[in-house]
Amino acid sequence: MLNARYNAKEMATLGILSAIGIVLGLWIMIPLIPSAPFLKYDPADVPIFLGSLMFGPLAGVMMTIVVSFAHSLFEGVSGISGFIMHVAATGAAAFVIGAIYRARRTRTGSIIAIVCGALAMTVLMIPLNLIVTPIFMGAPRAAVIDLLLPAIIPFNLLKAGINGILALTLYYALVGAKVI
Repeated sequence: MLNARYNAKEMATLGILSAIGIVLGLWIMIPLIPSAPFLKYDPADVPIFLGSLMFGPLAGVMMTIVVSFAHSLFEGVSGISGFIMHVAATGAAAFVIGAIYRARRTRTGSIIAIVCGALAMTVLMIPLNLIVTPIFMGAPRAAVIDLLLPAIIPFNLLKAGINGILALTLYYALVGAKVI
């Protein structure tokens, strides 16, 4: 149960980080791959990854569910597929980041955690795109397969990598400032 695991200050911090993730995901959307402008980068995972580094894998997964649910409320039809894909992919990345960093609380451990989290997200998005995109978006599976190497895989590597680097930078800035 979360109440037994986190104190009031930690719960408030997780709530604030989740709120920041919701706002970032709704307000900032930047196409990264010119051949697939519908794939838009958003920094919503930055506070989720930060929460995983600070509080561990369970916190990251719980934040992912909250942020994904809020995003799905505002995204209409793509909200359901977006929720499924965001919870699975970001939840996996957040879990991996939190679990690895919890086991190895060093700068090297944090870098390994971010790299492994980004790889987990990218690898998981391959079958998710092959299954979920044809069902919810009506795109033929062949079209999704054709986009894997030139767009989907690079996009997910970039998105997870950028968000991981930003989360790590913020984490160490907060640690250095003795905020956490």
